[in-house]
Amino acid sequence: MSVVRSAVLAGWALSASLAIAPSLAIADEIPAATVARAEALRDRALKGSGAYEILESLTTEIGPRLAGSDAEHRAAAWGVEKLKALGFTHVHTESFAVPGWTRGAETAEVVSPFPQRLIVAALGGSVATPPGGLEGEIVVFRTYDALLAAGPGSLTGKIAVVTQPIPRSQDGLGYGMNYRIRGQGASEAAKRGAIAYLLRSLATGDRRDPHTGAMTYAADAPRIPAAALSVPDAEQLDRMVTRGKPVRLKLVLTPTIREGATAETVVGDLVGREKPDEIVLIGGHLDSWDLGTGAIDDGAGVAITTAAAKLIADLPQRPRRTIRVAMFGAEEIGKAAEAFATAHKADEAGTVLAGECDFGAEPVVSIALPSHAAMSPYGRALTTVVATLPTTVTFKPVGDGGADLEGLVGV
Repeated sequence: MSVVRSAVLAGWALSASLAIAPSLAIADEIPAATVARAEALRDRALKGSGAYEILESLTTEIGPRLAGSDAEHRAAAWGVEKLKALGFTHVHTESFAVPGWTRGAETAEVVSPFPQRLIVAALGGSVATPPGGLEGEIVVFRTYDALLAAGPGSLTGKIAVVTQPIPRSQDGLGYGMNYRIRGQGASEAAKRGAIAYLLRSLATGDRRDPHTGAMTYAADAPRIPAAALSVPDAEQLDRMVTRGKPVRLKLVLTPTIREGATAETVVGDLVGREKPDEIVLIGGHLDSWDLGTGAIDDGAGVAITTAAAKLIADLPQRPRRTIRVAMFGAEEIGKAAEAFATAHKADEAGTVLAGECDFGAEPVVSIALPSHAAMSPYGRALTTVVATLPTTVTFKPVGDGGADLEGLVGV
């Protein structure tokens, strides 16, 4: 199955199917026939599902899908066509307003004392530099907390650079804990007088292609240009400043914002045979950043959840509850959650399970259940079914279902 691993697909199919299958309460025993069907579904998923074909179609025919762009709208049309072809019903799009941010030219270079080019990527939402760029001495902070400790006015006329590395972890905790470096760093630097902000790419590798990503501006700080440095270039600046000479850098960023832009979330249902108003909601986000084809973030999530739902739909008996697949628009800039929650307020009480696949295509590390469910018959049945997969059912209560589901209170 290449990029889309069969184990992660099986995990999603099982999580959804066991939530759908029983008409009993979570404390009731799960019938042996239900467990057997789940095990058969697991084995079917491991043999192939069509998920890779969905992913290949999206990334080849559409490519990068920046929120609010023409490509994102083509992706929504692709999603509608794909869900209809797979037998989903009630397929439609839900449009909402977004900032139409578009990347422009982006260059950085050390002017002195060691002239050389650096590789940068503007952060999503960043303002532009003056047309000819800006130049200034850099101040390097090896931790974000060191930047926060800097006094008011200490960075006046300077370019702030944070070079804190991101630790690698299986559960992505290092990225989550350090998101603030990208999300709030520019405003914190601006409050201290900086004219621009650079951070070491939030990446655990050492390739010279920086990750972009969204940032936000605080209302009480000037808006300054912000970009990510490639990991090797951030380390290069770390070494330069130890030489004892002021390091001056020139930065050019030319992003633009288009008024009146919109994004779309694509929704399709597999209607339940007995309890159509009870919903199992799964999905991934359709938009992506523009520096790649969005295969891992989050074409894989779209493909995995769509294929998992299709596997369940192809069982001899249609599930009791409705499976709803959502291909969320504008997740990368944080605009999908509120729009989706508003559009589906009436479905909130009937949503019995919700989860977004947005963690790449590796096998599921663990399945977290609410504390009352982990040792219930349901939890024990799920543990049995996933025992042959590289995953576990944990006792740590689930924290959330994903960024695009934050607005669904009570899910």
